[in-house]
Amino acid sequence: MELIQRIQKRDQTALGELYDRYSNLVYNMAAQVLENASSAEEVTQDIFFQVWRWPEKWDPQKGRFTSWLLTVTRYTSIDRLRQQNRQPPLSRYSLDDLAKLLTNHSPLEEAQRDNGVLLRSLLKGLPHEQQDIIMMAYFRGLTHSEIADHLKLPLGTVKSRLRLGLQKLKDLWFEALKRPHSELE
Repeated sequence: MELIQRIQKRDQTALGELYDRYSNLVYNMAAQVLENASSAEEVTQDIFFQVWRWPEKWDPQKGRFTSWLLTVTRYTSIDRLRQQNRQPPLSRYSLDDLAKLLTNHSPLEEAQRDNGVLLRSLLKGLPHEQQDIIMMAYFRGLTHSEIADHLKLPLGTVKSRLRLGLQKLKDLWFEALKRPHSELE
């Protein structure tokens, strides 16, 4: 990504452009996890400060920049909750609400939007108990033990449902990518 290369050369205007392009996405992910506007703003600033200080942390060989940026944001937000001795809220959001929140006013490329729509659609096709566990683990940042406690399930059951759900999701994803675009709508 050209902006990261410019940031590596300490081009401050590149950081401004990166912030303009991705700050809403980062803020929305942080706000989703933290449920606190000022904390989400702080995390957003922290993320872009990290990108400025260590732009080489993103490895283009390992995935897209936006995926890496959202992952870093998610973990930073969860760490912030843990520092505050708070747990991620367990209220349940629909996949559509989550998608709207994360993409609200963000300049995602059309392909990424299509991937988000596809992922939400595929998640809805999983059994309800697998959907819940995936959402708690990946969007709420709960550990397997915390999920087991919350759902009053054995830890092994939580791990099995998560593994099976992710495997089904992966299989559905690759199957969907093989179909013509018109069949996905």
